[in-house]
Amino acid sequence: MARQRLLILLEMAMMAALAVVFSEIKVLEMPQGGSVSLVMVPIALIAVRRGILPGVVTGLIVGLLQTLLGGTIVAPVQVLLDYPLAFAALGLSGVIPLSGLQGATRRITALWSALFVGVIGRFVCHFISGIVWFGQYAPEGTPVALYSFLYNITYLLPEMIIAGIVLTVVLTSAPHLLFPAGERRRMA
Repeated sequence: MARQRLLILLEMAMMAALAVVFSEIKVLEMPQGGSVSLVMVPIALIAVRRGILPGVVTGLIVGLLQTLLGGTIVAPVQVLLDYPLAFAALGLSGVIPLSGLQGATRRITALWSALFVGVIGRFVCHFISGIVWFGQYAPEGTPVALYSFLYNITYLLPEMIIAGIVLTVVLTSAPHLLFPAGERRRMA
């Protein structure tokens, strides 16, 4: 049991480190924070592989590290919403398990559904932060909530699609990365 816990902790640490590295390789960077990168891939991977708690903790670690590495800071609660809580919410991807599902189509559907759940959690954090702390950037006459929605969906949707494609490729070509060893034996 202790060996299993250590293995999970090591996987979480590796996925957090990988997520931080991936977050620095940006396809698009938004002016008030947010970007399109592969940061979601390792967090969602550990969440669907090991469950909600490892996913949430890994996301929390990634968010804390991103804060320390130069995140956009306006207010203490904003920092919590935009970094640790938003990335921890990605760990909610673990709410939809892939284990026990037979067939590629069912697994791919579950994977995208899991990713969607995590992204919705992350979006809610950024959306609230956008309304409360970044509303002054809304063009005149634009409701702050609409501005926050459009701003955040502009980078979160492409990032989710890219992460979903990458994870689908992993699921179809190297499924062992998404399933712990004991489960792989049961699936064979």
